[in-house]
Amino acid sequence: MALDPEVFDALLETVRRFVADRLRPLEAEVEAADAIPDAVVAEMRALGLFGLSIAQEFGGLGLTMLEECRVAIELGRTTPAFRSTFGTNVGIGSQGLVIAGTAAQKAQWLPRIASGEIVTSFALTEPDVGSDSGAVKTRAVRDGEVYRLSGTKRYITNADKADLFTVMARTGDEPGGRGVSAFLVPRDLPGLSVGAPEKKMGQRGARVADLILDDVPVPAANRLGAEGEGFRIAMQVLDRGRLHIAAVCVGVAERLIADCVAYATGRTQFGKPIAEHQLIQAMLADSKTEALAARALVLETAGAKDAGGNTTMEAAAAKYFASEMVGRVADRAVQIFGGAGYIADYGIERLYRDVRLFRIYEGTSQIQQLIIARETLKRGG
Repeated sequence: MALDPEVFDALLETVRRFVADRLRPLEAEVEAADAIPDAVVAEMRALGLFGLSIAQEFGGLGLTMLEECRVAIELGRTTPAFRSTFGTNVGIGSQGLVIAGTAAQKAQWLPRIASGEIVTSFALTEPDVGSDSGAVKTRAVRDGEVYRLSGTKRYITNADKADLFTVMARTGDEPGGRGVSAFLVPRDLPGLSVGAPEKKMGQRGARVADLILDDVPVPAANRLGAEGEGFRIAMQVLDRGRLHIAAVCVGVAERLIADCVAYATGRTQFGKPIAEHQLIQAMLADSKTEALAARALVLETAGAKDAGGNTTMEAAAAKYFASEMVGRVADRAVQIFGGAGYIADYGIERLYRDVRLFRIYEGTSQIQQLIIARETLKRGG
């Protein structure tokens, strides 16, 4: 159920001010330290950001998909690492539990996820398993009242600080996704370890690391859904996550456009502000048009999802278009800023690196193309 419009507007304005006044001034510090300050994380908890998508009965804000996307757009106006701090709790780290959890599982975990007391991660990708997500090799062998999980998960966002992992593991011999099941795996179980955070091109402050499972005894009560339902759950989780990521892309693009306008109106060449040169205006026009189109697609799809429609194709299209769009906008921003865009002082080169990941995680652009084509053919046009 949607929030009262006045309450939601107040939340949106609070997030907008938090991004502008608190987060943006810290961007260079986060980049240098590759870490989000603890005080900022505490403020995020107090604002309820860890529980945006979790029902109010469990202590969350219970936002609709449309409301969540509007908040995500605002959060996109700063370095994406800040959003990643709580993003797994809002999306891929919690939604498997929201979608398929039992009443007991939800009662045990969701209130602490919503409050930010615990951080969640989603563990699907493996060293040899990326886009072919149905080829999971991590094994879960039933042993009485536990499953013993063994395998390695790779590039797991927030693995370094996660308290609870949603792990996809193979429980059967059926090929592809039919043999994959989902498990809630607490960090403190014996045999579970986390590798050192990876050094990345961008989004410093949002860490990814390996999750190593060595005969980890996971209680059977921690399985999500029935055996063999894990792949279906994962796809539903990613379906929602793609819309959220698309909304963040829109926010980053709007931030970049605003920065370009401010710079272009103040930077003078050939006796006038570069904003008055038509080729600069053309780049601004292309960026603005694409950002508006992405925003419209994201919000329309979010509304359709809230109405109960099948939005698998539309969510894929939104993620595909928005993630590709923000890459083009970032590239034009570097061009408009010229030499200033290539050095660190203005933050443009940082965002240029940051947005590159959007075309890869939660389904590459190529996977989105396949989904869009498949669904288009299925629908007959």
